[in-house]
Amino acid sequence: MLARLYSVTLEGIDGRICEVEVDVARGGFEKTIVVGLPDAAVKESSERVKSAVVNSGFAFPKTQSVVNLAPANVRKEGPGFDLPIALGMIAGTGALKAECLKDRLIVGELALDGRVRPVNGALSMAMATRERGFTEIVLPQANTKEAAVVQGLTVYGVESLRETVDFVAGQTTLDPVQVDLDLLFSVAGQYTQDFSDVRGQEAAKRALTVAAAGGHNIIMIGPPGSGKTMLAQRLATVLPPLSLAESLETTRIYSSMGLLDPATSLMATRPFRTPHHSSSGPALVGGGPNARPGELSLAHHGILFLDEFAEFPRQVLEMIRQPLEDGVVTVARAKRTMTYPAQFMCVASLNPCPCGYLGTDTKRCRCTPSQIERYMSKVSGPLMDRMDIHIEVPAMDFSKLRAKKAVDLGSEKIREHVLKARQVQQSRFSEVVARRNAVMSHRQVEQFCELDEQGEMFLKNAMIQFGLSARAHDKICKVARTIADLEGVQTILSDHVAEAISYRRLDRRL
Repeated sequence: MLARLYSVTLEGIDGRICEVEVDVARGGFEKTIVVGLPDAAVKESSERVKSAVVNSGFAFPKTQSVVNLAPANVRKEGPGFDLPIALGMIAGTGALKAECLKDRLIVGELALDGRVRPVNGALSMAMATRERGFTEIVLPQANTKEAAVVQGLTVYGVESLRETVDFVAGQTTLDPVQVDLDLLFSVAGQYTQDFSDVRGQEAAKRALTVAAAGGHNIIMIGPPGSGKTMLAQRLATVLPPLSLAESLETTRIYSSMGLLDPATSLMATRPFRTPHHSSSGPALVGGGPNARPGELSLAHHGILFLDEFAEFPRQVLEMIRQPLEDGVVTVARAKRTMTYPAQFMCVASLNPCPCGYLGTDTKRCRCTPSQIERYMSKVSGPLMDRMDIHIEVPAMDFSKLRAKKAVDLGSEKIREHVLKARQVQQSRFSEVVARRNAVMSHRQVEQFCELDEQGEMFLKNAMIQFGLSARAHDKICKVARTIADLEGVQTILSDHVAEAISYRRLDRRL
């Protein structure tokens, strides 16, 4: 007897609908053959399915069975096919009508006793289910809240194979799982940190405000303990709240890798990733045998903080140059090429020298000129060109460190200015691809970043004096545009250009 039903597998972070055909023959020795380009986890499903079916009180076919996963040219990965294969086997013995399996998508891993275990990538699976026109999905109970955030899809959760059979056969009913998105964002979209925790550093806070308003990459240089990490950790608190579309894009990356908190159905705050400087290239950018996303993709719609920037191997740092420009990561392998989103703000910090105390009064720097040159040479000029803002974060003195909290420089106050500037940009770019000043193309820079006469003179002198590149020219114009947006003016004035130029001085020092 032939049973046909539908399930889903993951291709990178995207769901791919698959047809599961289970043919239970009338003769032959007891054997289960799985075809359709399965990986090791899918091939092993026959043993898990047999034990789960028998321990759930059903008869397992004593004849040869063939399981075909279509389309045959798509690699099937993960244990999520256990549940649909088991249902097909039960239908093949006549204990379940095959017609009950056609109109819904089913996915889940089985334990040997028949329990249904959660799978990775439930959100991507639910999104693929809706896109293919299915209206129902049956999946493990632990994955239901994650899948239920997809609107227009009825989600049912099951905890055992027996419960699943009873439900699809119509012998019992299950309540569909629903999620209140407004309540979810209001509860989970809260930050525990605030900019008012950082004493002093008004210049750095101003630069971070500009970076947040335009989505600019920023690098901070200063001695240890000056507050670079604290400032970076609080940058997300002044960014605009995640929209539902952004949250879905980010959540499905974490879900596909099994990194989503089981108690969280949707990410409501912007991700903040801090990879260690010993991270390899595939760990940072993505790759490996299965072409998994890396830290750049995990920071999608959030912040990638590279602390101890000059301690990263130079070849690893060079790998992030193209994603900073394109907003995507392409991982090419012999059998397939995967593309992952990577639209993030890059925030980096480094010390001025190996010991960290060059130019400070707190401690004496004992680094030789050759050591400093070798230390700074790890950060290439082309990579520095892609950092829009370079600022110095000086060491804190005792009086500022012991000062009371500056209420007017808290995250809420800064966020108000950032949101106003982002609204101006949304209105400006309503008919083009760019939505932030930082991602404007050269043609858009020419269109939206017209300078006054004095600003033109400032920029010309800076280009000549500092030997800045054409990319640095566009970066200065974009930052000046953001500064003007923060002040609510349409025209970019000479003061805006001068401040933007001041944020490019560090690349000459490096």
